[in-house]
Amino acid sequence: MLDLLKDYLGEHAWVGEVFAVVLATAVAHWLARHFLKRLAGGFEKTRNLYDDALVEAARGPLGWLIWVVGLSIAVGAIGGDAGRAEIFDLVDELRQVSVLALLGWFAVRFIRFVELHIADGQYRENPADPTTAAAVGKLLRASVIITVVLMAMQTMGFSISGVLAFGGVGGIAVGFAARDLLANFFGAMMVFLDRPFSVGDWIRSPDKNIEGTVEEIGWRLTRIRTFDARPLYVPNATFTSISVENPSRMTNRRIYETIGVRYQDVKALERILTDVKAMLRDHDGIDQERTLMVNFNAFGPSSLDFFVYAFTRTTVWAEYHGIKQDVLLRIAGIIDSHGAEIAFPTRTVLLEQTAVEEKG
Repeated sequence: MLDLLKDYLGEHAWVGEVFAVVLATAVAHWLARHFLKRLAGGFEKTRNLYDDALVEAARGPLGWLIWVVGLSIAVGAIGGDAGRAEIFDLVDELRQVSVLALLGWFAVRFIRFVELHIADGQYRENPADPTTAAAVGKLLRASVIITVVLMAMQTMGFSISGVLAFGGVGGIAVGFAARDLLANFFGAMMVFLDRPFSVGDWIRSPDKNIEGTVEEIGWRLTRIRTFDARPLYVPNATFTSISVENPSRMTNRRIYETIGVRYQDVKALERILTDVKAMLRDHDGIDQERTLMVNFNAFGPSSLDFFVYAFTRTTVWAEYHGIKQDVLLRIAGIIDSHGAEIAFPTRTVLLEQTAVEEKG
């Protein structure tokens, strides 16, 4: 009986090996998870972006990596050295491919975390431009994925040189078949490099009926939210052939108005202009470092016209209109204080009286 037990244990020694490997793998996974948790707590006390990105990117891939390596060792122990099935010959190859995929996953997560937070003032005193960060992030992720796929194909026995040669020939065919797609891709590249606008900017084009807030800049389309809350999808190739205004980057907003007073108030006009200019000089909402003009401009058909030319400090649309309203109401008050009135279109008809003698 004892001899039979020894023979059984000798033939099935792999059971103990598998149990030991699985147990060691579970313990290693538990230790790695708690190590990352404590490491993250320490890194949160600093403003370093990259250590936080490293820990966050490793959370998922590291655990899977431990299990992939552990289980591959366990499966190898099951197969034994002799008389094993052919499927066990694929264990090493599958392990290598899995490790490559997990490393690629880690790199993609790391790049994504940096892309989302490099424009955050919590990490950097001079945050990066979100649009540039998104463009670089997309390029790096695409490069990582392509590299991992090629390395996995090489591991599985495919000829990379043949794949690259086929890709070169196929690229020419795809280039002819997808000219518009490539034009949009390079249009996106020009937007990312030249940066005429960024996500969150208000843009408009005098050449096309395009106006709204940029919500997303993709490789093929840019999504713009119009002011009536409708999404507008513009192919990126469009921006290479049209003019684009970016009001979000203006430094000031301009007040430019022409106001007329009656011809009978001509004696008060000079005093009105002096008081209006003094009012603008004292106004908190007007930028005193920019051009400020109040001048008599023209003899209108029914009014003496003067213009007001000034710039507000704010560029916010709603605040600008509040300042402009206040300026116009003050001008109306100044005109009224001088006993004058704002003119409106009038017409005077003069009738000539002639004496007609009637002969009787």
